[in-house]
Amino acid sequence: MLITPHGIIHTPAFMPVGTLGSVKSLTSEDLETIGTEVILANTYHLYLRPGHLLIKKFGGLHKFIHWKGPFLTDSGGYQIYSLAKKREIREEGVVFRSHIDGSSHFLTPEKVIEIQNCFGSDIIMCLDECPPYPIDYSYAEKSLRLTTNWAGQSKLAHKNLNQSLFGIAQGSVYPDLRRRAAASLIEIGFDGYAIGGLSVGEPKEKTWEAIEICNEIFPEDRPRYAMGIGLPEDILEAVIRGADMFDCVVPTRHARTGTLFTSFGKLTIKKAQYTEDEHPIDETCNCYVCKHYSRAYLRHLFISQELLAYRLNSYHNVYYYLNFMKQIRQAILKGHLAEFRKKFYEVQKS
Repeated sequence: MLITPHGIIHTPAFMPVGTLGSVKSLTSEDLETIGTEVILANTYHLYLRPGHLLIKKFGGLHKFIHWKGPFLTDSGGYQIYSLAKKREIREEGVVFRSHIDGSSHFLTPEKVIEIQNCFGSDIIMCLDECPPYPIDYSYAEKSLRLTTNWAGQSKLAHKNLNQSLFGIAQGSVYPDLRRRAAASLIEIGFDGYAIGGLSVGEPKEKTWEAIEICNEIFPEDRPRYAMGIGLPEDILEAVIRGADMFDCVVPTRHARTGTLFTSFGKLTIKKAQYTEDEHPIDETCNCYVCKHYSRAYLRHLFISQELLAYRLNSYHNVYYYLNFMKQIRQAILKGHLAEFRKKFYEVQKS
């Protein structure tokens, strides 16, 4: 269990992504009913709009968006990475142009801590540079040095004891750099440790290798966060390799494209075969959507581009993810994780 000022997070945990302070199409009440224990918001986006000072004026993110539970805010490093043509990385921080209006901004490790302090997040992240893939060793090493330096500066700037600060290990696909990153973060000392630079195009075996290497070094009594890992099978593989926390836009993004997660694999609701289907999405699912709506109706909503389709699909997918994590936790407690993994792959149709 990860104890925060706004509640307990049971691990392994999945964090629905609310980039702009909103898990797309779902209300805070929806998330609470589903069983969400923590949500993730994005420092980069909220800094640009509506702004950290406005959020602070409203009493922080919890009051601003009407969410009672824990919040994790990321550092914005991944978003800055995605702005490759609009940013300049310096020793002191990152200069970038807003994707909204082109205005210029300068974020330092200290500034990122200040912004997240204004948010009142329960868990905050150090500024890091997320390198692309593929990347040569010399660039990866330079990037790692920069991220480690920023981690040290972030730790010095961190004064709010109500917020847990996580360091981020980079190092791309190079094992020795990953080991160096993990060891350096432990030397600085953090409340939790994250593995960044994942799911940026690298082969899956390299993803698992990076997680294994870092988790062999990270202390077992601190949460270990595999950033950006999102498909159920990938989460399961990362849990087996010692990861405790996950986030991804997959459940809500897939919902908006009509892809639904079930106990037997993915279901594409727009297919004609569901036109007259009276069954729920998944007969083994206890979510509100599966209790009350047929595949035929959900297909009708999606084909008709009715906004309700996005809400109902998202509700089901987020419920599936949280229930999936609950099943993993139960399997761990019973010592049956290997058996759970075997059964999971046996029933997947897609």
